[in-house]
Amino acid sequence: MVAGETSGDLLAGLLLDGFRARWPDLRAGGIGGTQMMRRGFEAWWPSEKLAVRGYVEVLWHYREIVGIRTQLRKKLLADRADVFIGVDAPDFNLDLEADLKAAGIKTVHFVSPSVWAWRADRVEKIRRSVDHVLCIFPFEPDLLAQHGIAATYVGHPLAGVIPIRPDQAAARRLLGLQAEDLVLALLPGSRRSEIDYLADRFFQAAAHVIRAHPAIKIIVPAVPALRAQIELAARSAGMLGQVQIVSGQSHTVLAACDVTLIASGTATLEAALYKRPMVIAYNMNWLSWQIMRRKKLQPWVGLPNILCRDFVVPELLQDAATPQALADSVLQWLDAKISAPEKIRALEQRFTTLHEELQRDTAKIATDAIQNILAG
Repeated sequence: MVAGETSGDLLAGLLLDGFRARWPDLRAGGIGGTQMMRRGFEAWWPSEKLAVRGYVEVLWHYREIVGIRTQLRKKLLADRADVFIGVDAPDFNLDLEADLKAAGIKTVHFVSPSVWAWRADRVEKIRRSVDHVLCIFPFEPDLLAQHGIAATYVGHPLAGVIPIRPDQAAARRLLGLQAEDLVLALLPGSRRSEIDYLADRFFQAAAHVIRAHPAIKIIVPAVPALRAQIELAARSAGMLGQVQIVSGQSHTVLAACDVTLIASGTATLEAALYKRPMVIAYNMNWLSWQIMRRKKLQPWVGLPNILCRDFVVPELLQDAATPQALADSVLQWLDAKISAPEKIRALEQRFTTLHEELQRDTAKIATDAIQNILAG
């Protein structure tokens, strides 16, 4: 298995629970993180090595990433695994999967590349590289079938982990917050490049929010490996003493908050499953952005908006993601909490419906699909 970042590590860890229930003597190794290792996974390299987003940013790490893939390919071809599962990270995994499939090793890709949102040209590469795709969104198998790619909808694992009705009071107690506190969560990303491009903007936006709501509590869940980088950004923005930075605990923070300012990515879906109003933001290297925007197929970038087919929450991307604009969008949600609670309730209902659509026994369905592939 290869999972290339924090969200992939979480998804792969949930899959491993199902695998071990079916195959108690399972041996699993490759590239992974703490969630996978907690399930007995042998991480030959940590998933953080692949946690790079953006075309230019990848170039800076290209030699190391290619070296890892070359070594991994040799090891997997020598060991002849029964099945290889690439968890997201399509730029790394699809080329590797193509080589393994050509050598007769069964290949599965978990989390369909978003050909319906970006890079439709990738469809041919998927068909060449994988025996089966495990899809987390219900519309994806039919779309892939049109291109001759076998796929199974397994639901989104997080929809089974996150409760339909999150316990905000319990989450606040865990974080030392009071029930009556107004709480803003800042989630500037789980990659170093995201922290570089977003953290300073987020902290400056939070400073604007504090001026409007001096008593607001601001919580920042940090990937442990990136905590020092986030603290440095907070200090540079003059905000270190005004925010509470916690290691990990992103789900607890999302459950506890009233609103979140959040980097585009899997975390936005987690926020939707916690039924939280959010402002989605993203900023990256200018050249990477120019390349990405030309491959965009839909008006939305944030997963909650893509799945709801509407701008149910604001998206502020690249030059639009100024501290003042981010703060203004956050303040609109905070004002709605006080003066237009029906707007918050409507969003919560929309996200509850989405949650129910994504809820399946993902680990079992995925394990059944892989069993069929192995038997085929």
